[in-house]
Amino acid sequence: MLIKEFDFFLPPDLIAQEPADKRDGARLMTLGRRCGTIGETGFAELTGMLRDGDLLVLNDTRVIPARLTGVKESGGRVELFLVKKLPQPGEIWQCLIRASKPPRPGTVIRLAGDMAASVEERGEGDTWTVTFSREEDFAEWLDRTGSMPLPPYIKRAAGECDRERYQTVFAREKGAVAAPTAGLHFTGELLQAIRERGVEIVALTLHVGLGTFLPVRVDDLRHHRMHREYFRIPEESAKAVNRRKREGGRVVAVGTTTTRALEYAAAGNGLIMPGEGEADIFIYPGYEFKVVDALITNFHLPKSTLLMLVSAFAGKEPLFRAYAEAVQNRFKFFSYGDAMFIY
Repeated sequence: MLIKEFDFFLPPDLIAQEPADKRDGARLMTLGRRCGTIGETGFAELTGMLRDGDLLVLNDTRVIPARLTGVKESGGRVELFLVKKLPQPGEIWQCLIRASKPPRPGTVIRLAGDMAASVEERGEGDTWTVTFSREEDFAEWLDRTGSMPLPPYIKRAAGECDRERYQTVFAREKGAVAAPTAGLHFTGELLQAIRERGVEIVALTLHVGLGTFLPVRVDDLRHHRMHREYFRIPEESAKAVNRRKREGGRVVAVGTTTTRALEYAAAGNGLIMPGEGEADIFIYPGYEFKVVDALITNFHLPKSTLLMLVSAFAGKEPLFRAYAEAVQNRFKFFSYGDAMFIY
């Protein structure tokens, strides 16, 4: 299967630059996996599409304000993008670095609040290993000085509103550098209405990292390797998923990141074990889903691994028909865009 098979034309003006006025005010396209039927409603009407006995699984990761600006000792401006905290003691991170000249080991970057960042060595992929000078209040400092890491296709600087809207209402566990965007549409009131319908709701954590968004640089998908992303599935969530699979109910995943965590943790019989680890599963057409029965997701970038995962779930031909209709009917795409429910 070739990367060119996942390309499509998207008018630039359909890329959402701002969130909807209300979280649940987005449009919702529906797509039946077996019948291929395409429909349209509002996201707030999702409650009526869920059934008594369904299990809704959320990703409760919390986006950190991962974008930082500073200056080198020479005076040159530098942008740091935190990617992943490394496990050794101290505040040592994998970072992307943007500057007029490539960084060198030993470069010191001065940041706001008397913070210094020392570039140590080249890390995985395009990243660098960077050590920050202060440890005891780093998280507090980051919340105060960092900017929300809006994706590059949003052609504006992050503002104060993004600190709320580029974060789900159920975000708990800090560590993501991008939002699990399907979850952005939920409100507390909508979640309560879903519970009252008889739907159980549980959470897991997958810290969305570069692996979800890096471009596929190979023509043949069999040769692509995903970056690893931390995940944790609590015991109560694993029990709920396994109970639903035994009883024949639907497991409804909110987003591709939730889907990847569940499918990575699944055994051959579709049951999952609680625990944590690093998921590097790459799902594309031909994959047989073991856990997820229905999927809530946004519209994704051409040639992206997210589009490939959704193509595997819905069927490539039905999905691309739905995408063509979404373009024709001027749905909004990507992080702040509209949503799909694939059932």
